[in-house]
Amino acid sequence: MIACAEPPAPLAGDALMQLLPPVRGRLAANAPIGALTWFRVGGPAEVLFRPADAEDLAGFLAALPGDIPVTVIGVGSNLLVRDGGIRGVTIRLGRGFAAVEPGGDRIRAGAGALDVNVALAAAEAGIAGLEFLSGVPGTVGGGLRMNAGAYGGEVRDALVHADAVDRSGTRHRLNAGEMRLSYRHCGVPEDWIFTGAVFRGNAGEPAAIALRMAEISRAREASQPIRARTGGSTFANPPGHQAWRLIDMAGCRGLVRGGAMVSEKHTNFLINTGEATAADIEGLGEEVRRRVHVQFGIVLEWEIRRIGLPLPGVAPVAAAAGAR
Repeated sequence: MIACAEPPAPLAGDALMQLLPPVRGRLAANAPIGALTWFRVGGPAEVLFRPADAEDLAGFLAALPGDIPVTVIGVGSNLLVRDGGIRGVTIRLGRGFAAVEPGGDRIRAGAGALDVNVALAAAEAGIAGLEFLSGVPGTVGGGLRMNAGAYGGEVRDALVHADAVDRSGTRHRLNAGEMRLSYRHCGVPEDWIFTGAVFRGNAGEPAAIALRMAEISRAREASQPIRARTGGSTFANPPGHQAWRLIDMAGCRGLVRGGAMVSEKHTNFLINTGEATAADIEGLGEEVRRRVHVQFGIVLEWEIRRIGLPLPGVAPVAAAAGAR
């Protein structure tokens, strides 16, 4: 079951604010986080913290009581916030983590920088090999956490090192090997927060790099519902299979639950048609997983990150048979 056994108590952001250490960034109680995600669904964050920079983040975590939950989000492109909202402190890295600085064959980027902006800066600087990032919707931090990839490239192919802060406020630098990156997976502890990274490419002609990025843009436009309220690829590809093909063969193309629908254009995308709740979207995803498992004996693993609590009194979403 995806929920706690008893309905959660209402969020109490104002009370939680009194327990938090001083910061140079911004703190807000009961912030409407769900509305900031690409799905445009979900409840509020009990407290939202936008740190000014890595030092502000580290100091906050060092002074934060250990029993207060911490959740980290990026631009909300591959995220589903449940309707009951997020307890504790939700951290969103903003302008202080968005710098992108090319130099030689390398490019340094903050964890809050959009992947496409990294690709654009690399192209302008004549750094080839990072074009795939233009096809990854999201930020550098999220890309590090899931070893994001698209169109023949992955983060691990270009990563030199990444910087992170752990739950105690200690700062770390990890080389690519220490990250233990594999398909849509990162071996760094879940409670470490990435603050930036350095990527390496190779010398290239800006015009040729731009041409490759234009090809990626056209391919995305033709094959994905990028103008819909969606969250990117919903499920990871099982070994030896393509998730979209399994979903299609299981008869899920166009499947609807409440205001949520499996995309007709690309079946590994779920869409908010306008009135969906997070429960609609998650429930539809679990139904897709159930049908694929029944027909093929394969368990699809969620690629979209689902966080938060259901609304009080709302039945929890049942996980697909055989799911982990």
